[in-house]
Amino acid sequence: MNKKFIGAILIVGIFFGGCGAEKNPQPVEVSQKVFAAIEDDAGRNIVLEKKPSRIVVTSAGFLEPLHALGASIVGRPDSKNKMPDWAKDLASIGAVYQIDTERLLACAPDLVVINKGMNEKLLPVLEENKIPALVVEMKTYDDVKRALKIFSAISGNIPAGEKIILDMDAAIKDVVDKVPKKNLRVAILHSTAQGLTVQLDGSIAGSIAKMFGWENVAANMTPLEKNPDAAPYSMETLAEQNPEIIFVTSMGDADEIKSNMLKAIEGNDAWLSIGAVKNNRLYFLPQDLFLLSPGLRYPDAVKKMAELIYPEKF
Repeated sequence: MNKKFIGAILIVGIFFGGCGAEKNPQPVEVSQKVFAAIEDDAGRNIVLEKKPSRIVVTSAGFLEPLHALGASIVGRPDSKNKMPDWAKDLASIGAVYQIDTERLLACAPDLVVINKGMNEKLLPVLEENKIPALVVEMKTYDDVKRALKIFSAISGNIPAGEKIILDMDAAIKDVVDKVPKKNLRVAILHSTAQGLTVQLDGSIAGSIAKMFGWENVAANMTPLEKNPDAAPYSMETLAEQNPEIIFVTSMGDADEIKSNMLKAIEGNDAWLSIGAVKNNRLYFLPQDLFLLSPGLRYPDAVKKMAELIYPEKF
């Protein structure tokens, strides 16, 4: 059993008397029922005495995996990304980066699932109101599998969670097996209106590139203080690293960012000296799979990255 969670525990003893005892003994409960004991991604040990029936999530990325496991969700944040149809009528608790605590509490939740690195500031308010909370990270594929095990414990549907993981493992293996075993040197740039950073192995794209055995040329760079999955961008360093492939993730209007970046590259000798640019091997990754965690769609993200490089294999 995975150390991250323990399923429902109920010890029931049946006591039999001597020869003269009644023939229909009744079961006797000898210990208190505990629905689930879970260690979350913040290292906190949370005990749920009963199955949660009013769950609020602070990340839209938690919706699909919880729903797939039969969990009962009553509140969710607003999201610019596609919202599942079934979740559109759920109570809104405000923007992801600015959760409205009054609206959250008005949902009367018996469990809040908090996005690690973004919403931990809600914990004191929830503790004050005696509402249990789990801090969950869902970025890399390993994160997603761990989250599914936690969500399986929440829903009381551990076999369903195990099946989802096995199915995703098989789908990803099928993609990876189709890709030639070649050590490509890749760089992953993240473009925003404020500028560029390079993504490390802990990013979504970085973790997927690692599945194929490709070398992330920025892997050993010093991360940003407030973002351990990214490092400062340097044109000089990128030219020196000379990657064979450049992937680009972006925040904002994807077409506008792509157009602006291509204009910046055009006629720039530093950019044109890089192998990936010279050989027209610059690829833009879709936001819905690489900006936020793809969750249950991780096999789609893995396939998308692979088919950009090896379209003939798919």
